[in-house]
Amino acid sequence: MLGFLLFLLQVLVPIPAPADTLPRPLRPVVAPTDTLVRVLPCPGTTRAAVGRVVFAGNAITKERILRAELDFTEGDTLALADLPARIEANRRRIFNLQLFHAVVAQAVCSSGKWLIVFGVQERWYTFPVPILSLADRNLRSWLSRSDRWRRVDYGLHLTRANFRGRNEQFIANLQLGFNRKYELFYEVPGLGRYRRLGFGVGASFYQSHALDYRTTDDRLVPLRADNNFPIQRFYATAGLRFRHTVQFRTAFDVSYHREQISDSVNYYNPGYFLGRTQREFIDFTLSSTRNQRNTFAYPLTGQYTQVSLSHRVFLDNTTPSLTTLRGTYARYFALGHQFYYSLGLSAQARLARSLGYPDTRALGYNDLVRGYDEYVIEGRHFGLVQQGLSYRLFQPKTIRLGSIDNPKVNTIPIALYGNIFADAGYVVAPVSIPQNQLPNHLLRAVGLGLHLVTYYDRVFTAEYTLNGLGQTGYFFRAEFPI
Repeated sequence: MLGFLLFLLQVLVPIPAPADTLPRPLRPVVAPTDTLVRVLPCPGTTRAAVGRVVFAGNAITKERILRAELDFTEGDTLALADLPARIEANRRRIFNLQLFHAVVAQAVCSSGKWLIVFGVQERWYTFPVPILSLADRNLRSWLSRSDRWRRVDYGLHLTRANFRGRNEQFIANLQLGFNRKYELFYEVPGLGRYRRLGFGVGASFYQSHALDYRTTDDRLVPLRADNNFPIQRFYATAGLRFRHTVQFRTAFDVSYHREQISDSVNYYNPGYFLGRTQREFIDFTLSSTRNQRNTFAYPLTGQYTQVSLSHRVFLDNTTPSLTTLRGTYARYFALGHQFYYSLGLSAQARLARSLGYPDTRALGYNDLVRGYDEYVIEGRHFGLVQQGLSYRLFQPKTIRLGSIDNPKVNTIPIALYGNIFADAGYVVAPVSIPQNQLPNHLLRAVGLGLHLVTYYDRVFTAEYTLNGLGQTGYFFRAEFPI
């Protein structure tokens, strides 16, 4: 497919013959490694203005969406010495929109000016995924119940990426059965000529016949009720997006939440909502993300920084407000000879006079010391360090499905990495709970893993881990761990 795109560029943009006869053919200038850029300069020229910027292959995606990622435009003067790296940086920004299977670029000197062409291969953008899952822990438990067919979740999850060709995203969830969920989200990353200001809106309603209402022995304890819903949640959110490029974004969101628990939950854990069975609050969240990784799905070089500040105001005028500060930093290094090193740092601080049980989440949810998957560690503050050393077992390859004609789905990229890792984390819990031993203790783990990078930015990992408790286990995940 990449070879086809390069051929496409040559066909659409033939290299013009220079006015003067050349003593020898010009050699193309190639950008640094891990790139898909070619530059064909004019003889004796070190600087030239950009005459035209052309995009090929974007049948659905609007051209202005792609132009908004570029840091140059027609009329700008670009030096030959800097041009390969400059075009490569812009090519990666377009690729990291995650709208295309591949992006290639070529710069040709035509009549003393640069003619720059970006070729893209668009993806499939509509994904309807059926929902069918069991409400019990496993198949054996489900089969043992006489009312098993009432304990099934079913529905449809629909994602429409690149909606209207403008990189907008539409998500809908309709889940019925034992656990019910109705959701609708719409995200517009940027509006206007320069795509700098966007917005996001959404709403969600959730009911479940099961709720994890407390933590004992550092494990979640569920409460199940077949005839009512121990938990019901509703929230609506709206926010602004301030976007410089796909690599640098700031967001401000306001969301309204209403949550209700059953009397049984309040009875077994009066601290769940601090003695209440219902609470309403508004969250104000400001977050900023600088993503300078070479690729967003499985980064090998670059860095990532995200900082968020959230303030929660409860509407009952008695529950104390809650402020949360979170930060993440990751750095990725190419060590040479197919070796890569990654380092991730995450931290959270929560400030409040008192916290309800759902607000004490720390490690074991979105943030995890690998190897402690069966545990949750509750507390106000935490710090997490993750390290990994990866070796590329083979160069990225593709599998062609000859029976499928559509290029959006008939080419499957494959890359496999071996990985060794070490994690450490610490959760600060001001009040020690006797039945939970992991808060206020150092958590650590080492392990081996295999990382498979494939179709539509999917990353699958298989890991064998030894944690600080002396426990070992195999774990499977569907995301890049750092």
